[in-house]
Amino acid sequence: MIGYGLRRLLQAVPTLFLVVTLSFFLMRLAPGGPFDLERPLPPAAMENLRRVYGLDQPLPVQYLRDLAALAQGDLGPSFSFRDLGVADLFARGLPVSMTLGSLALLLALGAGIGLGSLAALSRGGTADRLVGLLAAASLSLPSFVVAPLLQIVFGLGLRWLPLGGWEGGAPAHLVLPVITLALPQVGVIARLTRTSLAESLSAPHVRTARAMGLGPVRVLAQALRGALLPVVAILGPLAAALLTGSVVVETIFGLPGIGRYFVDGALNRDYTLVMGTVVLVAVLVILFNLAADLVSAILDPRLRLGR
Repeated sequence: MIGYGLRRLLQAVPTLFLVVTLSFFLMRLAPGGPFDLERPLPPAAMENLRRVYGLDQPLPVQYLRDLAALAQGDLGPSFSFRDLGVADLFARGLPVSMTLGSLALLLALGAGIGLGSLAALSRGGTADRLVGLLAAASLSLPSFVVAPLLQIVFGLGLRWLPLGGWEGGAPAHLVLPVITLALPQVGVIARLTRTSLAESLSAPHVRTARAMGLGPVRVLAQALRGALLPVVAILGPLAAALLTGSVVVETIFGLPGIGRYFVDGALNRDYTLVMGTVVLVAVLVILFNLAADLVSAILDPRLRLGR
C-alpha cells in the first residue's frame, strides 16, 4: 500500500510543475501590474518599487527565482497586503475554507448517499422520480443563484439565519454557505449512488445473500460495499470542486477564506498571492485524489495490482 501511494504521489510531480509554470506566465501575460492601482508615482519611485520586489529582472530569472522559493516552501510577500506574507494570509484563510469545505463534503455525502439509496431501492417508483428531479434541480442551479435565494428566504424573509459574515465560525453563520456549496454535489452523489447501487443489488453475491435469508439491512450493507466504490473514486475531484467553488460562496457570504484572497489577488495583479493560491489548491487536489485512490485500493485490492 505504501509503494502504491508513493507511486501515485510521484506521478503528480510533473502535474504540479506544469500548473506552477502555466500560472506564472499567464499572470505575467495579463494586462496591468501589481502597482498599477497605486496613485501615480514618479518614475524613479516606481522603478525602485519594482526593484525591491524583483520585478525589474527578466521573466526567466523571475520564474527560476520563484520556482526555487516554492521548492523551499517560501510563498513570498503579498503585493496587496503589504504588511503580510502569502503564508500569513493562508494561515488566516485556510481554516475558514477547510471548515466550509469539510462540512459541505459531509453534508453532500450524507444527503447524496441517502437519497441515492432511496432511489435505488424504489426503482421506477415515486421516490426514484422525485430524487431524480431534485438531483437535476441541484445540478442546474449555480451557486451564485442559490446563495442569494437562500439569503432572501432565510435571512431577509424568515430572519432565521444571518446573511453572511464569519463571527468566529459560529454555526448560524455556516448553515447557508455550507448548503450552497454542498447542493450541486448532492445531486452528483445521489445519481451516482442510485446507478451503482441498482447494479449492485442485482449482483450474484447480493442475490445469494438475500436467498440465504439475510435481513434487508444486511443485504443493503453488502450491496453498498461495492456500490460506494464509484463514490469514493470521485471524492478527490469532489473535494477539489468544493474547495474551488468556495471562491464564489466566500465572496457572496463575506467569509474570510482563501477564495476571497484569490479574488483580491487576481484583481490587484498580486502575483505572489495568486501563485501561492494556485499552488496550494493544486497540492490539495493532488492529496485529495491520492487519498481517494488509497481508499479505493483498500476497498478493491485489484486496483493496487493495476487490474
